[in-house]
Amino acid sequence: MPSVSFYFQVHQPLRLKSYPYFSVGKDHSYFDENKNREIMQKVAKKCYLPTNRVILDLIHQHQGRFRVAYSITGTAIEQMIRYSPETLDSFIELSKTGCVEFLGETYYHSLSSLYDAREFSEQVERHALLMQSLFGQRPRVFRNTELIFNDSIAEMVKVLGYNAVIAEGADDILDWRSPHFVYDKVGGNLKLLLKSYRLSDDVAFRFSNRSWKEWPLTAPKFANWVHRVSGNGDVVNLFMDYETFGEHQWASTGIFDFLSAFPSEIFNHPHWDFLTPSQVVERYPPVAQLSFPRIVSWADMERDITAWRGNQMQRRALEHVFELAKIVQERNNPNTLDLWRKLQTSDHFYYMCTKWFSDGDVHAYFNPYSSPYEAFINFMNVLTDFREHVLGIKQELKITA
Repeated sequence: MPSVSFYFQVHQPLRLKSYPYFSVGKDHSYFDENKNREIMQKVAKKCYLPTNRVILDLIHQHQGRFRVAYSITGTAIEQMIRYSPETLDSFIELSKTGCVEFLGETYYHSLSSLYDAREFSEQVERHALLMQSLFGQRPRVFRNTELIFNDSIAEMVKVLGYNAVIAEGADDILDWRSPHFVYDKVGGNLKLLLKSYRLSDDVAFRFSNRSWKEWPLTAPKFANWVHRVSGNGDVVNLFMDYETFGEHQWASTGIFDFLSAFPSEIFNHPHWDFLTPSQVVERYPPVAQLSFPRIVSWADMERDITAWRGNQMQRRALEHVFELAKIVQERNNPNTLDLWRKLQTSDHFYYMCTKWFSDGDVHAYFNPYSSPYEAFINFMNVLTDFREHVLGIKQELKITA
């Protein structure tokens, strides 16, 4: 019985306000509350609230046979509480259906897995406690920031007690293999669920593209593509940003009608069903062990980490943030720790990306800066004040782009 596993990423960063160098030592408030409120309320109206209503209706319509999974970052939850509490209430309502799984990730949507194992572990645990307190679920399947993953991260996730991890089905990793099976990490004891990126991206990126030869994408057409996996796979993992619905693909494109119709088209083949990631790994045994020798993500055509660490500005900013780990952790001041971790959110470094070719439109989305150089300088000014005012470190930082 082949299955579809729907997983959605829900994330909003805390965006920094414009912070010129002359503010260092004078202004210790870093975040743009008006912009953060505006974006959260806008995305809630266009995406979160209407899509949650569709998902809830589908669960009831199909009597619990339709199931989905979410990974919601701590920074998104905090902004829901502050700016759109009805959005959080709608996710809590979904959690009560028993048809929705909440996955684990880093609370702050950070790149800590690449820099600091202790910090990574603490953020993952904080996120797990948040999911348990809000939704009554202790996450069993892990999703790292931006699906960043390799064999070393697999070991860290296994030590944290997770049953499985979601990763990108990158072609060079799979080689001749299919993403439509469950795999195991090298050495075992951690199942791997790989994104079917071609099918996922058909919805997430190509749905409204009128120059795409398959436009318009209808639910029957897409379900037919999924059904072709029959006999050649166990599960089709459709992983995407939740903002696909209503924000990246506006309501006028027909995206909500597509979502509403899709489950029925899948159920037209009675041997197909929908499973959450935990249900997938419970039903389907791994067909082989799979190694991730390089760092993989779900970003851009390369499926690597150059979107966050591809230029000197990004690498310098990240190094300066994580070199503070020891002193911040030793001080063990909750407010300082929280502020430092909010400066780790991957979006800050994504805005510094200089890949403005085929992936340019993606990098520009919700970007508050006019250029990656402005993003870098603004971030480094904030970091300079954080070091000097909060930590008392007077060492000068190089902030020239």
